[in-house]
Amino acid sequence: MRDVYVVGAGMTKFGKYLDRNMKSIAHEAVEAAFAHAGIGREDIQMAAVGNAYQGLVTGQESIRGQVVLRPMRIGDIPVINVENACCSSSTAFQTAWLHVASGLHDVALVLGMEKMYMEDREKRLKLFSSSADVEVIEMFVQAMKADAERKRKEAEARGEAPDPKEKKEKKGGSAFMDIYATATRMYMQKYGLTQRQLAVVSAKNHTNSQHNPYAQYRTPYTVEEILAAPLVAYPLTQPMCSPVGDGAAALVLCSGDVVKKRGIAKPVKVLATVLGGGKDRAFNDPDITERLAHKAYETAGIGPEEIDVAEVHDASAFGEVVQSEGLGFCPKGEGGIFAEQGHSALGGKLPINPSGGLESKGHPVGATGAAQIVELVWQLRGEAHGRQVENARIALAENGGGNIGIEEAAMVITILQKDF
Repeated sequence: MRDVYVVGAGMTKFGKYLDRNMKSIAHEAVEAAFAHAGIGREDIQMAAVGNAYQGLVTGQESIRGQVVLRPMRIGDIPVINVENACCSSSTAFQTAWLHVASGLHDVALVLGMEKMYMEDREKRLKLFSSSADVEVIEMFVQAMKADAERKRKEAEARGEAPDPKEKKEKKGGSAFMDIYATATRMYMQKYGLTQRQLAVVSAKNHTNSQHNPYAQYRTPYTVEEILAAPLVAYPLTQPMCSPVGDGAAALVLCSGDVVKKRGIAKPVKVLATVLGGGKDRAFNDPDITERLAHKAYETAGIGPEEIDVAEVHDASAFGEVVQSEGLGFCPKGEGGIFAEQGHSALGGKLPINPSGGLESKGHPVGATGAAQIVELVWQLRGEAHGRQVENARIALAENGGGNIGIEEAAMVITILQKDF
């Protein structure tokens, strides 16, 4: 395998764009990546395009990549369409990397794109449920409704007021967030994780996002404000959960020969990009993050202690806690403590989600994985103004996708190195 480098990175601001189509959003990200790389469309030899939901949102299936790239005058090249839930575009990144590493192509384009926001809220919420076993989701929802009704009747029979943790303050909730909340409560019971520690994680990410012009939300929150915010599903309050939005991110990859021949400045080397899938396991067995991180570190020839900055998949604040443990940044059960002690903040031992993470940067599913890598490329090149991690040399992105059983259905971990 040849060495592969990221030489260009660009993205749109994540947000809610009812007045824009997918072609417009994708075009903005691709042009930004080309300008950053100093490479034009005529140099691209293949493209991998990640998207999860356009079939459900607009009915566009099968040739989503070709449809958005053709108006940019990018054609007559192989275009691979990748659908892999929330890690669609990180899987597309691995696909493009493989084409360049194997010598099949020298220059490749990665595009992650998604339009999720629509006025029909019920249809919007169904998008997330489609990233899990839909039959299991339906059973889960019905079981939760039955349990809530049982508790209500029991409390009513005792003449008690409803449990405040069960009150219906939900705002923008979904079956997926109910699953996250259930897993969070189990974790709290087992390891002593507190709601306040979750709020610390969320406050850190919202603080970071105010310095990210591409973030969907840029308003900082205090820990107290996050704890006082409306519940989505206990213990998760609204600022602890990722919003629905639209956006695109793009990257240009090339071989080492192209870097040398064209004298490309500030190339970022791909040390590892590994894809794994969820499996049936006992609750105490190593999860997908632990299993995949071991492979990624082994491939890169480094350990977790060498990571300088990370972007991890925090569809909720709990996600960052669990991933920081699974990636080996702190011991099992101590992710909340790690955050509470300031280790994951800018200026801390290992800054996590300097972009603001999914909680505030946003989570247009098909664009998320590529956007994580875009942020890390900027970090390694010293271009993350206002949120720059000082002297960052090695960066890691962890991007999970969907849910199956008690863990993600898919995951990609990518490790990058400053090579200049």
